[in-house]
Amino acid sequence: MAAEQIRIPASDDRPLPARYYVPAGTQRGSILISAAMAVPQSYYASFAEYLAAQGFHVTTYDYRGMGEDAPATLRGFDCSVTDWARKDYNAAVRHAKAKAPALPLYVIGHSLGGQLPGLLPDHQLIDGLLTVASGSGYWRDNAPALKRVVPVMWYGLVPVLTPLLGYWPGGKLNMVGNLPKGVIYEWRRWCLHPDYVCDEQGRRDEAHFLEVRFPILSLSFTDDEYMSETSIRKLHGRYANTAVEFKRITPLEAGVKRIGHFGFFRKQFESTLWPRALQWLQSRAATNH
Repeated sequence: MAAEQIRIPASDDRPLPARYYVPAGTQRGSILISAAMAVPQSYYASFAEYLAAQGFHVTTYDYRGMGEDAPATLRGFDCSVTDWARKDYNAAVRHAKAKAPALPLYVIGHSLGGQLPGLLPDHQLIDGLLTVASGSGYWRDNAPALKRVVPVMWYGLVPVLTPLLGYWPGGKLNMVGNLPKGVIYEWRRWCLHPDYVCDEQGRRDEAHFLEVRFPILSLSFTDDEYMSETSIRKLHGRYANTAVEFKRITPLEAGVKRIGHFGFFRKQFESTLWPRALQWLQSRAATNH
C-alpha cells in the first residue's frame, strides 16, 4: 500500500513532510502516529499500512529538523521540544482531524510521541491516545541500565559538546541521535526534573494535562531498556482527570526473546503485538461512532 507524500503546514507555516495512508474497506476512524525522539516517520510505515488496511485513515509526519525535514546541518537550527509539540504535533492533529472530520481521531505516540499530548492546545480534537513505550524521562526513574549512563550525558557530554558544535551530535555517539541545540537543552532540563515536563524556571508545567478527557491505553514492555514501570506510571499520572489503562507485556507473551523500546513497530509483531493495539482502536471506534 503506497503512501501519499504530503506536506502539513505547522502553526508557523513551516511545511512538515508527512505521509497519508488511505483506508481500505469500511472507514473506522483517523489515526496520527507521532514518533519517538530522533526516529523518522519511515520507521512506522509498516504499522501505518497495517492500520490503513483495517479501515483507518493514517497520517505520519516528521518533527521539524528530523527525518525527511533534516537540514544538511543542525548547527544553528532554532527549535525546541515545545516547538515540536505546539507547532508541529498540534498542526498534525488538526490536519489528521480535517482528513475525516466526521470520524473519531486517535493518536498513537511512541515514547516522546506519547509524552507530548498534554502540551497540545487542540487536545480536544483527540478521541483516544495509545502510548507505546512511553514514560517520564526523569533520569532517576529510567530503566536501570540507562540510569547508570545518563549522568555522563546530561552532566558531561551535553554541556560540553552542544555549545562547541552548535547541536547535539548524538548520531555519532550512539546516544539518541542528532538533535537541535534547543531540543537537547530543553530535554535535558526535563530529564533532570522529577516532574519531567517543566518550564524554564523549573516549575511543573501542567499545560493541558489536567484538561485531557480522552481515554488512554499504555502499552509497555518489561524489557524496555529506557522506560521503567515507575517512569511509565508517573507520566500517565499527569493525566489525572481521565481513564488510563495499562498493559505491560513480556517478550514471552509475544513468543520472542526481546521487544525492547523500539521493537513494537517491527513487522515481525504483526500477528502478536499489533492486534493488541488494533483491538483497542476498533473498540474505541465502535464506541465513538
